Amino acid sequence: MPLTGPQKTVAQTVGLVVVMGGLAWASVPFYDWFCRVTGFGGTVGYASVAPEDVLEQTVKVRFDGSLNNDMAWEFTPVVREMEIRIGETGLAFYEAYNPTDRPVAGMASYNVTPYQAGGFFEKIDCFCFEEQVLAPGERVQMPVSFFVDPEIVGDREGQYIHTITLSYTFYEIDLPEGYAALETDQPTELN
Repeated sequence: MPLTGPQKTVAQTVGLVVVMGGLAWASVPFYDWFCRVTGFGGTVGYASVAPEDVLEQTVKVRFDGSLNNDMAWEFTPVVREMEIRIGETGLAFYEAYNPTDRPVAGMASYNVTPYQAGGFFEKIDCFCFEEQVLAPGERVQMPVSFFVDPEIVGDREGQYIHTITLSYTFYEIDLPEGYAALETDQPTELN
């Protein structure tokens, strides 16, 4: 039996919602892949080791740390900037502190500016996109090791980059189950 006018409209609307939902779901991994491959939007690459080729040319790397509006931690780079040779492995630390009386879980996202440097800034090890849980009053230092790919000196835009800024933003996430149970076991104050 063929669909009537209103039934056909409802079926088309439901179909459109399903297609749009599928496209929205697929766009996140596709966009992430695209940014990692191209360095678009300051997205950096990942490498297991630094290149053997270390140049005499240097680049200044600045470090920036910020928090999402609802994040209760304090978060800052230990050193604000360093100068490294292109191809040399750099090691920097960020410090996070939980001043609250409850455990707080967080995750960091990052970017690199200028955006053209994203394709040449390679991380070897990083705390980004990893769940971090800090107990009340806990302070930790989190390392990031990186290098600037020597190919930057041959790139028509990259060759003019002398300063790169690596920025992290921490945002609060839900506590894992084991920690969530600890949070509910704490006494609460009654007003």
